[in-house]
Amino acid sequence: MGRVVVASNNAHKVKEINEILSMEGCEFVSLQSCGNFPEPIENGESFIANARIKARAAHEETGLPAIADDSGLVVDALDGAPGIFSARYASLEESSAGTFAYESVDKANNARLLRELAHAGATNPEQRSARFVCTIIYIDEHGDEHTAMGVCEGVIGFGEQGTNGFGYDPLFFPDTYGYSRSMAELSSEEKNAISHRGAALRALKQQVERGSL
Repeated sequence: MGRVVVASNNAHKVKEINEILSMEGCEFVSLQSCGNFPEPIENGESFIANARIKARAAHEETGLPAIADDSGLVVDALDGAPGIFSARYASLEESSAGTFAYESVDKANNARLLRELAHAGATNPEQRSARFVCTIIYIDEHGDEHTAMGVCEGVIGFGEQGTNGFGYDPLFFPDTYGYSRSMAELSSEEKNAISHRGAALRALKQQVERGSL
Protein backbone atom coordinates (compact mmCIF):
# COMPACT_ATOMS: atom_id res chain seq x y z
CA MET A 1 0.00 0.00 0.00
CA GLY A 2 3.01 2.35 0.41
CA ARG A 3 2.33 5.80 1.84
CA VAL A 4 -1.31 6.32 2.85
CA VAL A 5 -2.82 9.57 4.10
CA VAL A 6 -5.23 9.35 7.02
CA ALA A 7 -8.02 11.82 6.29
CA SER A 8 -8.01 13.25 9.81
CA ASN A 9 -6.08 15.64 12.00
CA ASN A 10 -7.31 13.86 15.13
CA ALA A 11 -4.09 12.58 16.73
CA HIS A 12 -5.97 9.90 18.71
CA LYS A 13 -7.52 8.51 15.54
CA VAL A 14 -4.25 8.52 13.58
CA LYS A 15 -2.55 6.75 16.49
CA GLU A 16 -5.23 4.03 16.61
CA ILE A 17 -5.04 3.45 12.87
CA ASN A 18 -1.25 3.11 13.02
CA GLU A 19 -1.47 0.68 15.95
CA ILE A 20 -4.17 -1.52 14.48
CA LEU A 21 -3.43 -1.41 10.74
CA SER A 22 0.34 -1.71 11.00
CA MET A 23 1.66 -3.48 7.90
CA GLU A 24 5.13 -3.91 6.45
CA GLY A 25 5.84 -1.46 3.65
CA CYS A 26 2.93 0.79 4.58
CA GLU A 27 3.27 4.20 6.22
CA PHE A 28 0.17 6.00 7.50
CA VAL A 29 0.54 9.77 7.70
CA SER A 30 -1.83 12.48 8.88
CA LEU A 31 -3.49 14.83 6.43
CA GLN A 32 -1.88 17.75 8.27
CA SER A 33 1.58 16.38 7.52
CA CYS A 34 0.81 16.52 3.78
CA GLY A 35 -0.16 20.19 3.65
CA ASN A 36 -2.70 22.76 4.75
CA PHE A 37 -5.93 21.48 3.24
CA PRO A 38 -9.46 22.71 4.04
CA GLU A 39 -11.70 20.22 5.82
CA PRO A 40 -14.46 18.93 3.53
CA ILE A 41 -18.07 19.56 4.44
CA GLU A 42 -19.48 16.36 5.94
CA ASN A 43 -23.04 16.65 4.73
CA GLY A 44 -23.72 12.96 4.15
CA GLU A 45 -26.73 11.27 5.72
CA SER A 46 -24.88 8.17 6.89
CA PHE A 47 -21.54 7.09 8.32
CA ILE A 48 -20.46 5.61 4.99
CA ALA A 49 -21.39 8.77 3.07
CA ASN A 50 -19.33 10.99 5.38
CA ALA A 51 -16.36 8.61 5.32
CA ARG A 52 -16.47 8.66 1.54
CA ILE A 53 -16.50 12.48 1.46
CA LYS A 54 -13.37 12.63 3.64
CA ALA A 55 -11.48 9.85 1.86
CA ARG A 56 -12.20 11.25 -1.61
CA ALA A 57 -11.15 14.75 -0.60
CA ALA A 58 -7.87 13.53 0.93
CA HIS A 59 -7.09 11.39 -2.12
CA GLU A 60 -7.79 14.24 -4.56
CA GLU A 61 -5.87 16.84 -2.52
CA THR A 62 -2.73 14.78 -1.93
CA GLY A 63 -2.68 12.35 -4.85
CA LEU A 64 -2.02 9.56 -2.32
CA PRO A 65 -4.06 6.54 -1.36
CA ALA A 66 -6.31 7.66 1.48
CA ILE A 67 -8.13 6.15 4.39
CA ALA A 68 -10.98 7.78 6.28
CA ASP A 69 -13.45 6.70 8.87
CA ASP A 70 -16.71 8.06 10.08
CA SER A 71 -17.84 6.81 13.41
CA GLY A 72 -20.26 7.67 16.14
CA LEU A 73 -22.44 6.60 18.98
CA VAL A 74 -25.90 5.17 18.37
CA VAL A 75 -28.19 5.17 21.44
CA ASP A 76 -31.42 3.18 21.26
CA ALA A 77 -33.38 5.27 23.77
CA LEU A 78 -32.62 8.38 21.68
CA ASP A 79 -33.76 6.83 18.39
CA GLY A 80 -30.19 6.44 17.19
CA ALA A 81 -28.87 9.84 18.28
CA PRO A 82 -26.29 11.28 18.35
CA GLY A 83 -25.34 9.10 15.34
CA ILE A 84 -23.61 10.95 12.51
CA PHE A 85 -23.73 14.13 14.63
CA SER A 86 -21.72 12.55 17.49
CA ALA A 87 -18.72 14.87 17.15
CA ARG A 88 -20.85 18.01 17.27
CA TYR A 89 -23.80 16.86 19.37
CA ALA A 90 -23.63 19.68 21.91
CA SER A 91 -23.32 22.38 19.26
CA LEU A 92 -26.69 21.35 17.84
CA GLU A 93 -28.42 22.10 21.12
CA GLU A 94 -29.96 25.53 21.56
CA SER A 95 -29.30 27.17 24.95
CA SER A 96 -30.34 30.47 26.44
CA ALA A 97 -26.71 31.30 27.16
CA GLY A 98 -25.68 30.44 23.63
CA THR A 99 -22.45 28.81 24.84
CA PHE A 100 -21.41 25.83 26.93
CA ALA A 101 -19.33 26.23 30.06
CA TYR A 102 -17.29 23.08 29.47
CA GLU A 103 -13.57 22.63 29.18
CA SER A 104 -13.83 20.76 25.89
CA VAL A 105 -16.22 19.71 23.15
CA ASP A 106 -16.06 16.14 24.47
CA LYS A 107 -17.26 17.28 27.90
CA ALA A 108 -20.11 19.25 26.35
CA ASN A 109 -21.17 16.31 24.16
CA ASN A 110 -21.11 13.92 27.11
CA ALA A 111 -23.13 16.32 29.25
CA ARG A 112 -25.80 16.65 26.59
CA LEU A 113 -25.97 12.86 26.16
CA LEU A 114 -26.61 12.41 29.88
CA ARG A 115 -29.28 15.12 29.85
CA GLU A 116 -31.07 13.61 26.88
CA LEU A 117 -31.10 10.14 28.43
CA ALA A 118 -32.51 11.61 31.66
CA HIS A 119 -35.21 13.40 29.65
CA ALA A 120 -36.01 10.13 27.88
CA GLY A 121 -36.56 8.42 31.25
CA ALA A 122 -33.71 5.95 30.72
CA THR A 123 -33.10 5.34 34.41
CA ASN A 124 -31.68 1.80 34.35
CA PRO A 125 -28.90 0.16 32.31
CA GLU A 126 -31.34 -1.94 30.27
CA GLN A 127 -32.80 1.28 28.87
CA ARG A 128 -29.38 2.71 27.97
CA SER A 129 -28.19 0.23 25.33
CA ALA A 130 -25.90 1.74 22.72
CA ARG A 131 -23.21 0.93 20.21
CA PHE A 132 -20.22 2.57 18.63
CA VAL A 133 -20.33 2.24 14.83
CA CYS A 134 -17.44 2.79 12.42
CA THR A 135 -17.22 2.76 8.63
CA ILE A 136 -13.79 2.79 6.97
CA ILE A 137 -13.28 3.87 3.37
CA TYR A 138 -9.94 3.18 1.67
CA ILE A 139 -9.21 4.80 -1.70
CA ASP A 140 -6.33 3.05 -3.43
CA GLU A 141 -3.77 4.49 -5.85
CA HIS A 142 -6.15 3.83 -8.75
CA GLY A 143 -9.01 5.71 -7.09
CA ASP A 144 -10.94 2.52 -6.37
CA GLU A 145 -12.96 2.40 -3.15
CA HIS A 146 -12.91 -0.33 -0.50
CA THR A 147 -15.18 -0.41 2.55
CA ALA A 148 -15.12 -2.08 5.97
CA MET A 149 -17.36 -1.74 9.02
CA GLY A 150 -17.18 -2.42 12.74
CA VAL A 151 -19.51 -2.26 15.76
CA CYS A 152 -18.97 -2.32 19.53
CA GLU A 153 -22.02 -2.98 21.73
CA GLY A 154 -22.48 -1.61 25.23
CA VAL A 155 -24.48 0.68 27.51
CA ILE A 156 -24.24 4.32 28.56
CA GLY A 157 -23.31 4.92 32.19
CA PHE A 158 -24.64 7.59 34.53
CA GLY A 159 -21.38 9.52 34.82
CA GLU A 160 -17.92 9.68 33.33
CA GLN A 161 -15.38 7.08 34.43
CA GLY A 162 -11.75 6.80 33.35
CA THR A 163 -9.21 9.11 31.79
CA ASN A 164 -8.05 7.12 28.74
CA GLY A 165 -9.54 7.45 25.29
CA PHE A 166 -11.56 10.39 24.04
CA GLY A 167 -15.07 11.41 23.03
CA TYR A 168 -17.81 9.33 24.63
CA ASP A 169 -15.36 6.72 25.96
CA PRO A 170 -15.82 7.72 29.65
CA LEU A 171 -19.59 7.07 29.37
CA PHE A 172 -19.55 3.90 27.27
CA PHE A 173 -19.38 0.52 29.02
CA PRO A 174 -18.70 -2.26 26.48
CA ASP A 175 -20.48 -5.59 26.91
CA THR A 176 -17.22 -7.48 26.34
CA TYR A 177 -16.13 -6.64 29.88
CA GLY A 178 -19.53 -7.25 31.42
CA TYR A 179 -20.24 -3.51 31.61
CA SER A 180 -17.77 -3.34 34.51
CA ARG A 181 -15.39 -0.78 32.98
CA SER A 182 -15.86 2.16 30.69
CA MET A 183 -13.99 2.38 27.42
CA ALA A 184 -11.88 5.12 29.07
CA GLU A 185 -10.76 2.67 31.76
CA LEU A 186 -9.25 0.24 29.26
CA SER A 187 -5.66 0.18 28.10
CA SER A 188 -4.96 0.98 24.45
CA GLU A 189 -4.46 -2.74 23.78
CA GLU A 190 -7.76 -3.68 25.44
CA LYS A 191 -9.66 -0.96 23.62
CA ASN A 192 -8.17 -1.74 20.21
CA ALA A 193 -9.11 -5.40 20.64
CA ILE A 194 -12.84 -4.63 20.97
CA SER A 195 -13.44 -1.16 19.53
CA HIS A 196 -15.62 -0.40 16.52
CA ARG A 197 -12.66 1.22 14.76
CA GLY A 198 -10.46 -1.75 15.60
CA ALA A 199 -13.03 -4.16 14.13
CA ALA A 200 -13.37 -2.10 10.95
CA LEU A 201 -9.60 -1.77 10.51
CA ARG A 202 -9.04 -5.48 11.06
CA ALA A 203 -11.70 -6.21 8.43
CA LEU A 204 -9.87 -3.91 6.02
CA LYS A 205 -6.55 -5.55 6.86
CA GLN A 206 -8.03 -8.96 6.04
CA GLN A 207 -8.98 -7.63 2.62
CA VAL A 208 -5.37 -6.50 2.13
CA GLU A 209 -3.95 -9.84 3.24
CA ARG A 210 -6.35 -11.75 0.95
CA GLY A 211 -5.13 -9.57 -1.90
CA SER A 212 -8.63 -8.30 -2.61
CA LEU A 213 -7.48 -4.65 -2.62
